[in-house]
Order: sequence, then C-alpha cells, then structure tokens
Amino acid sequence: MSRILITGINGQLGFELRRSLAMLGKCICLDRQQLDLSRPADIAAVLDQYQPDIIVNPAAYTAVDKAESDDELAHAVNAAAPAAMAGWTGAKNALLLHYSTDYVFDGDKAMPYEEDDATSPQSVYGRSKCQGEQAIRASGADHIILRTSWVVGAHGSNFLKTIMRLARERDSLNVVADQIGAPTPAALIADVTAHIIKQWQTGKDKQLLGTYHLSSSGSTSWHGYTEYLLALAERYGVALQLKPENLHAIPSSAYPTPAKRPGNSRLNCSKIEHNFSLTMPAWQDGVEQVFQQIFNS
Repeated sequence: MSRILITGINGQLGFELRRSLAMLGKCICLDRQQLDLSRPADIAAVLDQYQPDIIVNPAAYTAVDKAESDDELAHAVNAAAPAAMAGWTGAKNALLLHYSTDYVFDGDKAMPYEEDDATSPQSVYGRSKCQGEQAIRASGADHIILRTSWVVGAHGSNFLKTIMRLARERDSLNVVADQIGAPTPAALIADVTAHIIKQWQTGKDKQLLGTYHLSSSGSTSWHGYTEYLLALAERYGVALQLKPENLHAIPSSAYPTPAKRPGNSRLNCSKIEHNFSLTMPAWQDGVEQVFQQIFNS
C-alpha cells in the first residue's frame, strides 16, 4: 500500500484531497505545524520520518497582494520548499505531485494557455510559483505539476464566499469584467488528482509525468461569475441585499491592486483530458455544487 503524504490539509484543496485520496493508500495528512514550508531546510527530516511513496503538495503562499511586500517568505514556501521536496523524492525514487497556477503566465495571450507556452510571471507570487516549477523539473525527480486557476471550494476562503458576503451587506457592487478564467472546484482538482495517482500506481508509466493544465471548461469574467452567483442565490432562495441591476462591471484599471492580475487565466486542458481519458465539466456545474454545499446543506 502506497504511503501518500499530503501537505497543507487545512487549505481548500488539502481538505478535499484528504477525502479523494483516502482509498488509494495510507494518507499522511500534515498541517503547517507538522510540515512548515517556510522552513525548507527542515523538510527532508520530516519526510525521512514518514517515508512517503507519493508527496501531494497543495500547500502554498497564496496571498497574492501581500507577496509583493513579502518576497522572501513567498519564495521560501513556493520555490525553495518544492525544491526540497523534489530533492528528497528524487533520491528516494518517490513521486511528487505539485500544484501551480496560471500566474506563471503574463495573461496577455488571446487564447487559452497551453503547457509549453512561455512563462512570464508578472507578480512576486507568480515568479515564486514559476521558480518552484523550474526547481522541480531541474531536480530530475519523478513529478507531475498541475497548473490550475480560480479555485473555489466549500472549505476555506475564495471569491464565491467573499462575493456572497458582500452581496448580503451591500446594495451596490463593482466587479472587474476584463479578467477571464474558469472557476474550478477544489473537489474537481482533488478527484482528478486521485484519478492520476491511481493510474500512476497501476504501472508507474513515465509517459504520464510532466506538467498539465487542470481547470473547468468554459470561461467567464469575475463580473460574469458574480452574475451567476446572484442567479443561484435567487434559485435557491438565499436572501441578498444586492439586486442584479446594481451589480456594475468595471475594468481592472478602476480596481488597482499591489499585484498585477492576469487578464487571461484560461488554461487549455486537452493534454490532461487525452492522457488520462478525462472530460472537464463546465465551470457553472462546479460552482453550483459548491454553492449548494455552502448554502443548501
């Protein structure tokens, strides 16, 4: 039976991975206290203690704006820590499954990004995640990197929860309409991860290794996403102060943030669909499932 070590189990993806990977081996679920990614030099000793066959690493520094003034910590967690994990897995002939982000791209492409498109991160967060990817590849360790975007889940904090809170408090709201992506449920990412690991366990086929894009199908803007949430609220009888006619579309320039957001966060998922015989569901379906979990349970 495989020993599967999962980092960051209190995050929205770590929470779902605990569920999805439970049947695939002995899961070793570690929080920040047990495995502190801000201390990369200590990681090997922790891994020596547990001797995992597979490391699944959703833990990351994800405070995108705060990272602009916290460069050192962001790089420790997002670059140096994955490098340390890759060094350990390479030496032990284990597998590292790591998550990355659309922020490794500049967000200027007109079409969805493919895995081999040139990276050009525009923020400290994006650069730190990109360097984490590069370190894993350079290590020579067996690895799978899953780039995703616009993650949403019933557990943890995310755009859906923030918007629903604001829609209860305010009678007017401005939301950015020129950033495009696909809201992707943490549960979907976790279930695809389980599917990938099961396939890896079957034959340890090296052809499966590498970098993949993983997101829901279709796309919308943050404004379009919010419109859909308001429609769900009406359908499920969730009382809001905000009326749809008082939701206003604004450009990114009207809502400046310390870190630059990608204008295009769309990811082409044809490679993962082909290699693992998958079909990505529509973003609306996943968002509705998360909405039901939170507001209709």
